[in-house]
Amino acid sequence: MDEYSEDYEEPDLNEQIFHNNVREQIIFLLLFLLLNLASYGILRYCRRQGREDYYSSDEDEVIVFRISTWMCTFSLAVSIGAVLLLPISIVSNEVLILYPNSYYIKWLNSSLIQGLWNYVFLFSNLSIFVLLPFAYLFTESEGFFGHKKGLKARLYETSTVFCLLGVVVLGFAYVISAVIDQDKSSIQTILNFWSYYLPFLYSCISFLGVLILLVCTPIGFVRLFDVVGGLLIKPRDINEEYDACALEEEYLRSRLRRAQYARTGYKLPPPMTPADDLTRLGNGRLQHELGGRLSRFEFKRKMLDYERNTSFFIRSMSYPTAMLLLIGLTIIVVLLVLQNSISLLIGIRALPLSSKQFTLGVSSLSKLGPFGAAMEIVLIIYLIVTSSIGLYTVPFVNRIIPKYKSTPFSYILANCALLLIISSALPLLSKILGITNFDLLGDFGSIEWLGNFQIVLLYNLSFAAASTLVVANKFTVKVRRELFARLVENYMFLISFVT
Repeated sequence: MDEYSEDYEEPDLNEQIFHNNVREQIIFLLLFLLLNLASYGILRYCRRQGREDYYSSDEDEVIVFRISTWMCTFSLAVSIGAVLLLPISIVSNEVLILYPNSYYIKWLNSSLIQGLWNYVFLFSNLSIFVLLPFAYLFTESEGFFGHKKGLKARLYETSTVFCLLGVVVLGFAYVISAVIDQDKSSIQTILNFWSYYLPFLYSCISFLGVLILLVCTPIGFVRLFDVVGGLLIKPRDINEEYDACALEEEYLRSRLRRAQYARTGYKLPPPMTPADDLTRLGNGRLQHELGGRLSRFEFKRKMLDYERNTSFFIRSMSYPTAMLLLIGLTIIVVLLVLQNSISLLIGIRALPLSSKQFTLGVSSLSKLGPFGAAMEIVLIIYLIVTSSIGLYTVPFVNRIIPKYKSTPFSYILANCALLLIISSALPLLSKILGITNFDLLGDFGSIEWLGNFQIVLLYNLSFAAASTLVVANKFTVKVRRELFARLVENYMFLISFVT
């Protein structure tokens, strides 16, 4: 035993650092591969299976769209990672507090979470400023006039146009930074692209993202209240609605079979409505549109079938519960924002610009402990859902909503860019509004406009005012009466069932 103890040596500090670094990189790689697989599945679900892009007979065209699809997959994976940053960090902090000496979670530490934030920030910059613009230019390129057509010619044109675009964007960034801060604008700073202009450009993108969220999140509140409130008030005969949906589904299936059989312009059977726009479509477009509508009605019929097979109590309680949940979450968000505004005014809470290094597992982020941390995660997810719904409710954006197997590649690029912008701004939104006390790590916490008191306070007051107006306008007397009547009805049904 003594001989064994004499031969045993304590592991070297550099060796421990090396092994920890290797372990973290393996975790990052596995997480990134998982996100890429999920992103590829989403894109494959939405992408149009048409001959004009990915399934072209031209081999060069296939390679171009395949490379562009990989770039979009990478960008969408980064968007999902940015959305998960705060929930993963909050859960990690609470787990380390509950199990500080557990052998199985020693790999979960501050260095791992810090590295995750740094990678997401780096890949967000790479996706916004390099991959997505390059993918768009690559798919639109044809090669310069006079050169031999092919993949190399398209790559040469894309690279040239991309470099020119980069020079233009850098010039705009220099002008904007000179207007905002004249002390930092000089000839020497033009060459300082990596440490100054790239973070400055990303701060501008993040500011645009939080402005989009300021508009889209209350719109998402409105949309959710409209849908749930309409279902709560409108009397529904599920059997009748199911029969109508099944009839429409059978009608579309019949039209699709005839269109596939005829392989020409489709005229029979006559449309159910006189103003049927499908009669103006050619056979290929007609089959595509009929297939999309048929898929939507099949999904609706299955949901109605599931709903009518559920019990009366669950069916009648679902919409009141959903309405109460929406009201409760919205009121909690508004109260937290008002509390954050008051704390900023009297100096209790600091601005969201991070100035200190956060150590994971030292103390809980909430006074309520794990319950408060869970509530923060629920509110963050609620903001994600409402902002996404509100984004695709905006008049111009609702035209590019992804659809099953029918989304053009240009729409996929636009959706990836929009999702990347708002997902990268989501951690900033949660911190600005005071939804969470978790510090913004890495370069996310060094964005300069987060230290501007007027911007942060005005943003909080605007968000609170918009959300309050939504609750006041949508929770009307009619909705309140119907909600109360439904609750009384279910309460009486429950009492009679128990007795």
